[in-house]
Amino acid sequence: MSVDVKICGLTRVEDMKVCAAMGVRWVGLVFHPASPRFVQPEQAAYLHAAIPAPAQNGPLRVGLFVRPTYDQIAEVLNHVPLDILQLYTDETTALTLKKRTGRSVWLARGIAQQSDLPNLNTLDGYVIEAPAQKGDTRPGGLGRTFDWTLTRQWQAPTPWLLAGGLTPDNVNQAVQVSHTQAVDVSSGVEETPGIKSALLIEKFVKNSQKRSCTSEE
Repeated sequence: MSVDVKICGLTRVEDMKVCAAMGVRWVGLVFHPASPRFVQPEQAAYLHAAIPAPAQNGPLRVGLFVRPTYDQIAEVLNHVPLDILQLYTDETTALTLKKRTGRSVWLARGIAQQSDLPNLNTLDGYVIEAPAQKGDTRPGGLGRTFDWTLTRQWQAPTPWLLAGGLTPDNVNQAVQVSHTQAVDVSSGVEETPGIKSALLIEKFVKNSQKRSCTSEE
C-alpha cells in the first residue's frame, strides 16, 4: 500500500524543491501568525512559483488557517492558487468557507478518544492529531502524538491524514498501527522551526512507504 505524504510549514524554496523531487503529494503553507512557520501571502506566492504546479505533476498546495474569515482566505488566494484549505475551526464555518471559496477543505481534529473521531462526510477530508492542551499557543503543529490505535477500526467518512509528532523514526510504526493512508509532518523533518532538512524529508518519505510484519503490535 502506498502512503501519501504531506510536508507542512514550508518557508524556503530549497525545501519546496526537495518535496517536489521526492514526489510528496501535498506541500503545506501556514498562514497563522502565531506559528514559527508563518508565511505572508507574497512569500507563499514565491514558494508556489518555485516548483511545478499540480497540472505539471507537482505537489498540491495546502494552506493552513486558524479560525479564519473569508476575507483572510481570499487575500491569500489572490496571491497563490491553493488547492486545499486546512482549517482549524468548527464544521459549520468550514463548510461555509468551502462553498464560498470553491476549494477543497480539510478540517483538523484533535483526538483523545474514539468518540472524538468525526463522522460527517460534508467536507473533503480530516487531519487527525493530538488534541490541544491548556497553555498551548496554537491548536496544532506542536509535535505531540496520540494513541494511534484509536483510528485502527475507524470507518472514516472521508479521506484523512495522520498528523502530530511524526518523525522519520516513527512514521512506519504510525502507519502500521493507525492504518492511515496519508501522513502529515512538519517539525519532525526540521533542523529548527520553519527550516526543513532535506535529509529528514527524504528519510521520512522513504520510511513512510516501508512494509512491516509487525503491524498489529
